Amino acid sequence: MVRALLVLLVLGSVLIGWASSHQESGDWSCESDEEIRVQADFRPGIITLDGRADDWKDIDGFEFALLPALDPDDDKEYKNGKMTVKALHDGRDVFFLLQVDGEYAYTKGNNKKCPSVALMFPIGDHATYHNMGGCKEEPSSCTSKTCKGHEVDIMHFSIGNAIPGRLYGGNPIDNRDGNGGDRFGHLVDLYAWNPHCRYVDGLGPSGNDSSAQNDWKGAWWHTTFSDKTGFVEEESPYASDGQKGTYFFEFSRTLRTMDRLQQDAQFTISGSSKIAVAFWYPVDGNPWYASGHYSVNCEWVPLDFSPGGSTLTASSPGSSGETISVFALLIAVVSICFSIFLGYKVARPNTVNFTPMGEDL
Repeated sequence: MVRALLVLLVLGSVLIGWASSHQESGDWSCESDEEIRVQADFRPGIITLDGRADDWKDIDGFEFALLPALDPDDDKEYKNGKMTVKALHDGRDVFFLLQVDGEYAYTKGNNKKCPSVALMFPIGDHATYHNMGGCKEEPSSCTSKTCKGHEVDIMHFSIGNAIPGRLYGGNPIDNRDGNGGDRFGHLVDLYAWNPHCRYVDGLGPSGNDSSAQNDWKGAWWHTTFSDKTGFVEEESPYASDGQKGTYFFEFSRTLRTMDRLQQDAQFTISGSSKIAVAFWYPVDGNPWYASGHYSVNCEWVPLDFSPGGSTLTASSPGSSGETISVFALLIAVVSICFSIFLGYKVARPNTVNFTPMGEDL
């Protein structure tokens, strides 16, 4: 009980800080490109979740300009370049890769002086991208009843305590306590109805629910790292600040979860969902603030999950379908040869040569 209260107090202070800084100026306007979308194709068995992007080289992605989330003005675009978003699924899990250029910045223990990313998905039928679900209730009146239909699912990764290449997110200790926290690397599983009513899974207005879990796992990397075998915590900050390079953030989650509290988005093969991607960066070494993040779009981006059999029936050279056909042909040839050999053995006369027996036997 004491542990649960401690987690609630710590996470509550973080969430209050996020909410208090979310202030907009003027009316909201958005000109979204209707052509953009993220495609999650069926590609089983090719991704190792380690934060590195080598195994994603043959996966198509979509390149997005990063604009301030609360003021999506082209003149205020993230100066270091665009973000590439890639996705795929293996029939059980969905995988995401976020790739963005940026000078290396890392201050151990201070999340706001390190880059940070988040994914957001709608859950409720009325959940809007703007205002993070769009429920108009205040924190004192936000409940699963007053904000029903405005639920959004959020994964947020702050890397201030995360070792490059190591997995963070769902772990036995936090999942045992029944919440979406991550005390080791702050890759947390959240839900929200608006920016002021945002909670870690399992924690909220009604208190702790022991059935909640953190279903996400993820890792990060930067191209300036020279170590290829694996870092340990004592090697922080892992590289020198200010070096130009590229950040990679890699995540996975099961398509379906065991959520019963309307706190996780559920994905379906051959179905569609929507996604939003946020990026925080300590510009000029200054700590970022919660609402000062960039976004890949000012509206939801369609997220499509291709059918599971699409890759297996492909006819391109080297595809799985061609491999299966060649293997089947080889089996057929071997079967025919064996049948001919067996027929010959059966048809061959079964004669035994006569050998005279000796008289002294």
